Amino acid sequence: MPLLLFKNLFTTFFFLFFLFACKISFADDYISPDEIKGSTKIDAESLIKLASEHDDLVIIDSRIKSDRRQGFIAGSISLPDNETSCFSLFPIVHRRNTPTVFYCNGPKCRRSDRAVTIASECGFTNIYWFRGGFEEWKNKNYLISK
Repeated sequence: MPLLLFKNLFTTFFFLFFLFACKISFADDYISPDEIKGSTKIDAESLIKLASEHDDLVIIDSRIKSDRRQGFIAGSISLPDNETSCFSLFPIVHRRNTPTVFYCNGPKCRRSDRAVTIASECGFTNIYWFRGGFEEWKNKNYLISK
């Protein structure tokens, strides 16, 4: 009987370990979609152009606070994806058609994907998604605020 119990525990442990290892592996392989319905995908240069054309441009950093400590795009407002909702967006983006850019760490980051989807579902219409995010901004040696 103790041998059977040991085998069952070992099998259960091995199975749980396997599931955990697979979950970590799949999480690291995430690549954001090429586009998100309700938004316009932009790159770093397009963001700079938008900022020069729109005095009312809102740039939202969808990363968590600890990621923001490594630096952020000047003028961006911190609103992590897990805090993004219709209610949290309205004090920042005063009108539904205000040009608004969302970004996070880059193509392997899901946070701006989620925030863009939420904003679109809330009825915001002038949404831009900076898919390359902070990674692209930093790699192009553009100004970073801390």
